[in-house]
Amino acid sequence: MNNKKTKIYLVVLGLIANNYSNNLFAQTLPSIQLDRPDQTECPFITPKKYIQIENGFTIENRTNNQKSYIYPTTLWKYGVNEKFELRLITEFVSERNLGKVETGISPIVLGFKTSLFEEKGILPKTSFIGHITTSKIGSKKFQTENIAPSFRFTMQHTITEKISLAYNLGAEWNGETPEQAYIYTLTTGVSLTNKIGCYAEVYGFINDYNRPDHRFDGGLTYLINDDFIADISSGFGIKTSELKNYVSLGISYRFKTKK
Repeated sequence: MNNKKTKIYLVVLGLIANNYSNNLFAQTLPSIQLDRPDQTECPFITPKKYIQIENGFTIENRTNNQKSYIYPTTLWKYGVNEKFELRLITEFVSERNLGKVETGISPIVLGFKTSLFEEKGILPKTSFIGHITTSKIGSKKFQTENIAPSFRFTMQHTITEKISLAYNLGAEWNGETPEQAYIYTLTTGVSLTNKIGCYAEVYGFINDYNRPDHRFDGGLTYLINDDFIADISSGFGIKTSELKNYVSLGISYRFKTKK
């Protein structure tokens, strides 16, 4: 009889401990991590069963007197598990050139991010991102002849408690020509307070059919709460870049789909 009571007691304790550990994990979920406003994608995965929505509103001036309004570009992410997320990118664009205005939806982008390595010593936290830009799922004026793949490895080092160093290496195709453009990014992020962060970044594109396109940008983020964050950023092209300058505002948030 005593053995039976002991077993029941242990089972009840196990259930209580399991429930407590689940609640503790939920309470210690890290604050929202973004792939914006910089051009460096982060290696962090959206938490399991969470949907994360990252919105950006951008005005971009180019050296050929063309101006673009993007309102918004939205990255939709869903955490499948601790190491894998699904991704969808939608953009509503207005292109203005010599008085001519073209407005519509850019081809939809489908993709994923998967975690490869955790940070250990000098080895960075590393993930891989793969995207396919559809050729025909979008407004006709922005469609391309072929689908356009892209990929990048995203890496991040923790320098101090408040400073991080992140960088990406990858390649992308434009859906019109067979040649690829190589991508690089390098950014330093600094936590100014528990809610305010800033960054400075260089990034660019290198290919065989155009001059290298190097750019610089920087910005601020403001953490409203652990699931809700706002950002502002601006950048400009360096010397031979097609970009003259841009400014962008963003708002991002996440929510859990079910328990």
